[in-house]
Order: sequence, then C-alpha cells, then structure tokens
Amino acid sequence: MEPSPQSATTPTCYRHADTETHVGCVRCERPICPACMREASVGFQCPDCVREGSRSVRTATTVAGGRISAVPLVTYALMAVNVLVYLGEVIRPGIVERLQMIGQGLVGPDGVGYVYQEHHPAGFHAEGVAEGEWYRLLTGAFLHMPPTEGVFGILHIVLNMVSLWNLGRIVEAQLGRVRYLALYLVSALGGSVLVLLIAPQTPTLGASGAVFGLGAAYWVIARRLGADMRQVNQFMAYFLLWMLISAGFTSWQGHLGGLVTGGLLTVGLVYAPRERRGLVQGLVCGALVVVLVVLAALKVAAL
Repeated sequence: MEPSPQSATTPTCYRHADTETHVGCVRCERPICPACMREASVGFQCPDCVREGSRSVRTATTVAGGRISAVPLVTYALMAVNVLVYLGEVIRPGIVERLQMIGQGLVGPDGVGYVYQEHHPAGFHAEGVAEGEWYRLLTGAFLHMPPTEGVFGILHIVLNMVSLWNLGRIVEAQLGRVRYLALYLVSALGGSVLVLLIAPQTPTLGASGAVFGLGAAYWVIARRLGADMRQVNQFMAYFLLWMLISAGFTSWQGHLGGLVTGGLLTVGLVYAPRERRGLVQGLVCGALVVVLVVLAALKVAAL
C-alpha cells in the first residue's frame, strides 16, 4: 500500500524524528516540535540557534573588566568579618596582642606589650613580624580598638565600617568582586608594610589602611570614567585632611601606605589595555605584592 502524499511530505522535528511538526526555526528554518521551541522576539528558535546566539552576545563588564554585579557581596563579607573579629575581641581580648600589627615588640607574662629592647627583663618574650609572625601584616587590618578603650573603641570600628560601606559599594561595582577584593587586601598589606618600615615598634590595628586604599581607588576610577572631579577632589581633600588631623592618635603610616598602594594598583587595573587586560592586571598586582614583601623582608633583616 502506497503512503498518502500528505504523510510522505509532513516534516518531523530535527531532534525528535518521530514527532511531526509544521513549525520551523526562524534562524535556520529547521523543523522543531513544541519541546524544542524557544520563544524569540519573532516566532521560535531551535535550541542550537539559541546557544549560538548566547555565545555571540558580549557580557557587560566593569571599567576594569570584571563582571557587573548589583549586590556588593564582597563589601558585605568584609564588614561581616571585621564585626565578627571585633566580637571575638570582646570574648577573648588576648587576640589583640596576638594578631595586631607590630614589627618587633616585647610581651610580658601578663600579656601586655612593650617597646622592644635588646636587653629586656626576665619573663618577657619578643613578638612581631621580625620574629617570623608575618601574618600580622594582614591580621592587624581586621582588628580594631577593643571595647576596653571606651568610646574610642566603638568609634574606631564604626567609622571604619561606615567608610567601608560608602566607598566599598562604589569601588566594588566598578572593579568587580575579584579585583576589588585584591585591592582591599593589597592596600591593607601596603599600610602594614609602611608601618613596619617607619614605626616597627608601634603596635597598630584597624581597617583604615585598606579603607584609604579604597579612597584612592575611588579617585582614580572617577578620573578614568571622566566624572566631574570637583566633588571627587573635595572628598579626597577631606580624606587627606582627616589623615593629617588623626596623625596624632592613629597610624598615619598605615593610612598613607594604604592610600599609595591602593592608588597604584587601581591605575594598573583600570588603565590596562583591553587586549591584554587580565595579564597586565595580574602582573601589576603581583609586582606590587613582591615589592611590598621584599621591602618588609629587608626591614626585618635590619631589625
């Protein structure tokens, strides 16, 4: 028995040969069944054409080449870590002496620290970066004045977290999460290294070095984007004025180190050529870290 002319010419889905269909993909015109139809602006497309179209669409990126994200997750996470560490200080005050940034200092049996002296009383022992505790270069950036310091202890973390919230959201949105986190940590490292170089026997703590790095990044990004610099310059003037005013009771070395390091790294991140952006950014970040570590090593060797 001969098949009817209608059944011999009825098309079947190109992916499901046993399914008849009269609908074709608007791009490649291959027949597609309801299970394979993907709604388009006009008609339907097949799964293969949809995948091909997705590959050809460029993903929106930040000025530094990172992925655009509406939620500043890294800023939230950094604030959470700082607050949790502060709560840890409330429960275990001894972690301040154990993790704060200091190049070389003495700690007595009662856990109280003193300026390092070559000949020190019995029962005292030396601590600090010069004694192999290199982790202090970063851990000190997540500590703040303990509550035992009274109102100053509370203001220290509050002011830093408010600054991190205001600056972090802007900078993270422009750099992307990975580059922003690298900026924060390298800025914190730069602040600690300058403390080590200039005031190695002065204990310091706080996120201020990293925050000043974010401030420098904000200025560099604004320049790169061609923003109106009047308000940005005014903000930076207040920022630098605060660094001078607070020099008498805070670590201006940490602030300045974070500011310079953050500014240099951001220049490398936002001005890197698009064709080799990832490579250049990685080299700039790596070179800065190497320079900071070498400077710290030379200072430690001299102590």
